[in-house]
Amino acid sequence: MSTIRFQATTTLTPEQFVAGLTDFGPGREEVFPNSADSYLKVHYLASGRADVTEGSGGIWELLTYDWTDPTRVLLTTTDSNMFGGASGYVYTLTRQGDGTTHVDLEIVREGKNVKGKALAWVLGSVGKGSLRKAFNSSIRGIEAHNGLALPPFTG
Repeated sequence: MSTIRFQATTTLTPEQFVAGLTDFGPGREEVFPNSADSYLKVHYLASGRADVTEGSGGIWELLTYDWTDPTRVLLTTTDSNMFGGASGYVYTLTRQGDGTTHVDLEIVREGKNVKGKALAWVLGSVGKGSLRKAFNSSIRGIEAHNGLALPPFTG
């Protein structure tokens, strides 16, 4: 099992970030590089909750989204061809005094088969850079969608 953590500060409000994170419409892959539109299927959507299949490159997972707490968004893996157990994501959002939002992301990857275990190890070690790039790209994509685009991320 791998646990990976990232942090960033954005010009988005927590509400704008959550709205972007939970926009399951067409073009999602432009903001979330690891969520190809061809994999995207919304099974359930209600106020503050959704069950969504996402993935890319032959890897998919069914995620239960819970954003009933506006400062903490939980994505729990309920099915996947690679991951199981405690797999998922936790986004913690902290509004800063200067109007920005601090985003903490925790990703847990627990392989459910040999390929999944190998992938979890890769993502937790040498693959962290690609996950960090996707995280930063997603923040910039949501900012751009909200008209808040900034110069490329440097931190």
